[in-house]
Amino acid sequence: MAPLRLYINVDHVATLRQARRTDEPDPTAAARLCEDAGADGITAHLREDRRHMQDADIDALRMSLRTPFNLEIACTDEMLAIAERLKPYQVTLVPERREEVTTEGGLDVTRATDAIADAIARLKAANIRTSLFVDAVPMIVERSAWLGAHAIELHTGAYAHHPHDDRPLAALQAASKQGRTLGMAVHAGHGLTVRNVAPVAAIADIEELNIGHSIVSRAVFVGLDRAIREMRAAMNAARGAR
Repeated sequence: MAPLRLYINVDHVATLRQARRTDEPDPTAAARLCEDAGADGITAHLREDRRHMQDADIDALRMSLRTPFNLEIACTDEMLAIAERLKPYQVTLVPERREEVTTEGGLDVTRATDAIADAIARLKAANIRTSLFVDAVPMIVERSAWLGAHAIELHTGAYAHHPHDDRPLAALQAASKQGRTLGMAVHAGHGLTVRNVAPVAAIADIEELNIGHSIVSRAVFVGLDRAIREMRAAMNAARGAR
């Protein structure tokens, strides 16, 4: 089974900083520590309301990272223009609602398909890899491939929040296989922790996990380096890797 990549989402470092609206902790400094601990890439979500990451953070990450940068954005002209200027390795299009605490579900690719298709075309023209953050639903996965995305990131919230229900994991397994069959790379993330990551990490068709809140939360007690290494160990054990 191929190795599983781990991208660390540093949004919650910025959330802590914004609680006081000061200059610490610095998400860019945190990202460098993540890289030193073995992260394969860094993810950050620049929201339209700028509730955590700020434009200056995104600029700093783009300039300083040694690993690939995955920029999460809403499908809007403002955000697409930022992506075209910065040219991160990958852009993941995600849904946004102002009242939500965090992203509560996948992008509905059955609506506003022209806008999503145009966004993907713009990003591809700028030589930016494209991903869609979607629910593990067959019609959604099929439409994502039709829209031309390089990858899908499967929303794992239903699995993470209902650990005793076998159906969300089965849906992730089926969607992962479908996505690969349709020629897309398959990523996953949302609500994953050291305690629940193993069944998702064991899905052979998934090649990348995006994890943030759990790692930043654990880092409060043990530091980023150990938190990342614990997650990596849990992933590797599930994957049968060394």
